[in-house]
Amino acid sequence: MDITLIKTFIEVANTGSFVAARDRLFVTQSAISLRIQRLEDSLGHQLFTRSKAGAVLTPEGVLFERYALSLLKIWEEARQQIAIPHGYTRALSLGAQYSLWPGLGFHWLDALQAEMPELSVHAEMGTADRITRFLVEGVVQAALLYTPQLRPGLIVEPALDDELILVASYSGATLETLTDYVAVDWGPEFTHALATALPHLTDSGRSMALGALTMEYIVNRHAAAFLPARSVRRYLNANKLYIVADAPRFPYPSWVVWRDDLDDDLAQLARVTLKAVVQIAEKNQESLVDELKIMEDYDPVLHASITNE
Repeated sequence: MDITLIKTFIEVANTGSFVAARDRLFVTQSAISLRIQRLEDSLGHQLFTRSKAGAVLTPEGVLFERYALSLLKIWEEARQQIAIPHGYTRALSLGAQYSLWPGLGFHWLDALQAEMPELSVHAEMGTADRITRFLVEGVVQAALLYTPQLRPGLIVEPALDDELILVASYSGATLETLTDYVAVDWGPEFTHALATALPHLTDSGRSMALGALTMEYIVNRHAAAFLPARSVRRYLNANKLYIVADAPRFPYPSWVVWRDDLDDDLAQLARVTLKAVVQIAEKNQESLVDELKIMEDYDPVLHASITNE
């Protein structure tokens, strides 16, 4: 059995669309159709009912989906076990969206290996869709996400609350004088809240889907954007970014997503170490929030830098 066919089947089943599966797997739509046809020929049954509205699983497709997920799990377990480096006895693969690695992900890796030196840890990063696909396929066993997706076999739990704050690459910016605003796709909840609070910012001529890269973008240009408070702290410290006066802040929680078949001992270790990392981050978060409030009470030109961690 070609594992690529299985992965393609699962992606079409999850998205309900050959077109959406094409975009997520970075292949042509004809390649998607050919893979599904090959799989159907091998099984001797039609797995999807195609229409202009998308693709819906047939009864045989629904039955096969459970086996497809099991096949992927076994494949990924075998691949990861074979790849364990010499001197290590266990393996764990973690994923996270780009913005969550510096503040949480890297510290989680450190804590895991400090508690279990024989543990080999692999890291994946990318968009929420990419990491979710890796979770479903078993490429990663746990992941940190801002926008988790509920899927069979996955467990979603709160990780750490953050805030989106409006920052600019130049000092003295206010909501009235703000220019060169860059819209960032932080999800539908943020988009709705922004449209309600600051409707004039919804018509930005520049928009980006990846917040982590937006930070690097605006730092080197005359621009402004809403970014996670924890992520921009080092740029505030270095006077490369400045808080926009009088701008509202929006809550932006992060989540941890687990595969429900993760070994019990590894799951327990991962939860304990993540909890410790989150507790430290929460203390830093409280300090950061206090400092941001102090900054907002003063002239942003004179008080653009905050205390280093």
